[in-house]
Amino acid sequence: METTITITSQDVTKEEPETLVSPKNPKPLQTFFLSNIDQAVCFPVETVFFFEGLPCGFLSTLDVAERVKRSVSELLLIPYYFMAGRLNFNVETDRLELICNNAGVVFVSATSRLALKDLGDLSLPNPSFHHLIHQPDLSKSLLEKPLLTMQVTRFKCGGFSIGFVTNHGILDGRAASEMFQNLASICRGQGLKPHILYIDRTCIKARNPPKIKYPHQEYTKQIEISSLTSSFTSPCLPSPSFQFSIKYTRKLFTFSSQMVKTLKDKALAKCSSFDVMVAHLWRTRTRAVFSDPDEISTVLFAVDIRSKISPPLPNGFTGNAVITAFASAKVGDLEEKPLSFAVEMVMRATDRVTDEYVRSVIDWLEVHKGVPATLNGNFYVSAWWKLPFYELDFGCGKPVHYGPIVGGTDEFVLLLAEGSGRGNEGGGISVWIGLEEDKMQKFMVHVYDI
Repeated sequence: METTITITSQDVTKEEPETLVSPKNPKPLQTFFLSNIDQAVCFPVETVFFFEGLPCGFLSTLDVAERVKRSVSELLLIPYYFMAGRLNFNVETDRLELICNNAGVVFVSATSRLALKDLGDLSLPNPSFHHLIHQPDLSKSLLEKPLLTMQVTRFKCGGFSIGFVTNHGILDGRAASEMFQNLASICRGQGLKPHILYIDRTCIKARNPPKIKYPHQEYTKQIEISSLTSSFTSPCLPSPSFQFSIKYTRKLFTFSSQMVKTLKDKALAKCSSFDVMVAHLWRTRTRAVFSDPDEISTVLFAVDIRSKISPPLPNGFTGNAVITAFASAKVGDLEEKPLSFAVEMVMRATDRVTDEYVRSVIDWLEVHKGVPATLNGNFYVSAWWKLPFYELDFGCGKPVHYGPIVGGTDEFVLLLAEGSGRGNEGGGISVWIGLEEDKMQKFMVHVYDI
């Protein structure tokens, strides 16, 4: 039975936030160019990791908080000094830029009167987990908002959680994962991993003049680019503070490795687990959301471009090295044709991403200042299960669960490792999805039709 508990502000007591600065921030101050891909995804990403108990060597969970704080301030912020910077909207260039001013990252130590077992099933979507992260003050200007916040919450059972808020415009999933791995290594006493960070993003600058060779319906024009300076969000993933007028239901659906294999067998072509899961969810969600067979249904998803462009991006590239790919089809075709049809459409979408396509995307974004087109029933699938978050060991063992904190949007579907903790030994996939209540009921009818 699915069980969660809603955490309240009375359940978590937070100490005053501390600002941590880089011990070796470069001077004079640096200003970094942000690529058009960065510009399109400047929204906060909120992630929480849960850990049980403490091994020998730790006197208390307070020791964990102190160790994380020292690791960040004394070592992590040397190579990652830019995370202590701030975003700025340059009116003259009409662009966001990264200013390395050493304004600092924010650390919060907290305690909870609850035990981990009191939280119910940690793998289920639970927006109230936002009490386990530190959210930047929405009333502050863009230049005042940190790019990285951390909160260590100690539970009465001896377990603890570490919650991070990063900005997607500065780090994509792979780059953020590498930063977390570095922090974990420092906390374990193994120091920084030998790794060169490549911060410069001018290698994926738009061409002059722009050469748009494709229509790029996977993006939509940003109505008011200046809104980024205040909302700090993107339409493809609203901030948890975003208020929805419609009641959304969030559910977790688990697909075992055998279920994924069954779906792949129906694909009638060699495909990845990601391809077949996107195709299956696309067909199922289309049945739930659309009623007109002549309407167009579109699924969006990220494609890593590190090896797809020429020359390839340098090792250690810290910016966003993913673009949005898409597959579109008539609602009627998705409902009537077999799964193999949708799988083929998804695979074509990935194959479409070549060097020239990527350059065309960058040029289109230069002209139109767009964001991923999660509109009119379109939705975005993000594969978190490919990131090795379950390997993170801060000196207390691997997490019993990890996951993002997602609000009530129906535009974003997350794929995580089955269980989202202790690895993915079974090879299964968990799906987080939010829909309006009536649409969720329709979705549930067909989601396990495999």
